[in-house]
Amino acid sequence: MLEDYSKHQQKIIKRYYQNHDAIQLQKLSEMVADLYLAEGKKREKLWKSVGELMKKLEVPQSRIDHLVSKADPALIARLVTELQNEKPVSNKQDGSKPKS
Repeated sequence: MLEDYSKHQQKIIKRYYQNHDAIQLQKLSEMVADLYLAEGKKREKLWKSVGELMKKLEVPQSRIDHLVSKADPALIARLVTELQNEKPVSNKQDGSKPKS
């Protein structure tokens, strides 16, 4: 399937999937701000999206259910912080250690 794309496009696709978790975590972080501002039906829809995104980030279903039932954006913000600390982000592509 990747053969159908140019070398440049293939690199973009590979980088996307290498950073997929970080991208999803960034989306969840942005949704926290939206949750604080949203009201009514928009807020309900956002909570549903937050639940789906947490599934993609492999948060246990019991925890997702708890967080969604509480409907507290602060709890999602804490989860984002926890997940960011759990998965170190590195700009190094080759896996080498950063220079001191």
